[in-house]
Amino acid sequence: MVSKALSRGLGLTLASLLIMSINPGCSNYQIPGKGSGGEIKANSCEGCHTDYERLMAVHTPDTAAPPGGCGGSAPHYEPYDRVFLGGTGYDDFKLSGHYGIGCTGCHNGNGNTGDKVEAHSGDWIASPSMAHQEKCATCHETESDDFVTSLHNGTGQMRKVAIRSGKEGAHEFDQLPAHQIAGYDAKCSICHGTCGNCHVVRPAIAGGGLSKGHNFNKIPDWYNVCVSCHTSRGGHAFLGTEAEPDFHRDSLEYTCLNCHDGHELHGDGQPVEQRYAYTELPTCEAEGCHEGREESNPYHIKHYDDFQCQICHSQDYNSCGACHIKDGHPEIEAHMDFKIALNTIPDVKEHKFALVRRNLAHPDNWKGYGDDLVYSNFEAFPTFNYTTPHNILKRTARTEDGAFCYSNCHIRNEGGVLVNAEYYLWRDSLLTWEIEATEAYTVDGELPSYWFAE
Repeated sequence: MVSKALSRGLGLTLASLLIMSINPGCSNYQIPGKGSGGEIKANSCEGCHTDYERLMAVHTPDTAAPPGGCGGSAPHYEPYDRVFLGGTGYDDFKLSGHYGIGCTGCHNGNGNTGDKVEAHSGDWIASPSMAHQEKCATCHETESDDFVTSLHNGTGQMRKVAIRSGKEGAHEFDQLPAHQIAGYDAKCSICHGTCGNCHVVRPAIAGGGLSKGHNFNKIPDWYNVCVSCHTSRGGHAFLGTEAEPDFHRDSLEYTCLNCHDGHELHGDGQPVEQRYAYTELPTCEAEGCHEGREESNPYHIKHYDDFQCQICHSQDYNSCGACHIKDGHPEIEAHMDFKIALNTIPDVKEHKFALVRRNLAHPDNWKGYGDDLVYSNFEAFPTFNYTTPHNILKRTARTEDGAFCYSNCHIRNEGGVLVNAEYYLWRDSLLTWEIEATEAYTVDGELPSYWFAE
């Protein structure tokens, strides 16, 4: 019988040979800190990061609480817990090809010292996937090339911040004032990060640090990674935190990855103006799901071309505004809402009406990061975005059994009271500072006049 140690050694050897055969460039690294017998030397990266008491003794305490977000405060992990190599995840990591690259192969620095400062000196990098085209592309060229323009990488947020600030697009983001970029790094980057945020470590909003002993997770942990960032605007709705769980989760036991595959999440290397422009984005009509439903009932026949599916099949969803930057407090408190408006992205989606939710834009988004940080082109984008809530049910408040559209969705005037009017986005729904940016998408003048007749 092959011993456990020998089995692990064979696993490492085979994994390393496999990577070498795929891309010889991956074989040029040595594992620093290893003795001739394969044992870990104390004065090495691995020697320190597998010694829990040593990490505790030399750690630098946090000086600020981890950033929070839509889902509340981030969980806190001590600095030494965030970098400890241990557990079954570390055992799995040692059997992987990534382990064969060696610590300094990804992180640079000095791997043959027990001194913390010296080890993390020179060109040392804490998050190698920040430089993914240099560090990851040797073996993952396609994924790295595609990820350059991924919205998970923050290109969409950077584009809007840059354009609202008077620039032309994401390619001019680095021309913004240094303190505005620092604000973005402190607030937006807690979710919009790198390859490692999904595959190696927890996102900052989830507490940061190694999630499974440095093991590389090919398939991200949908609950602890996806939902950590997509909280109130995706994950909580999907799980039914504040309403009924999404049918796809409750009845079909779907996870995020049933619909959102790796290619879409990485991006396709082509810059897009916003997330719904991705060519690989899942759709309700995808083959094997809901194709051919255009004439399946009278409501589809009437509304299929003009209505986004979620107008009828979404529950109320979370909406809020301006809490990412500013002083950390929302301009508009989070609340459950449901708003039908004109489609804000007609160049991407063809239907006339769609659900929208209040986004995080506010003229004072950057207050506290510099007196000169005032959006010069705030009205470039609406303050309500096209949205696809992940809280789908066949029967909702608008599709209840025995009821009709005119009862649950159409507006009707009953003695001067406009029933169902609260479902729609009106100009009067907007605050003073968002009228110029958003009024073009309100439903004023776009609905049948007989809805308002006595």
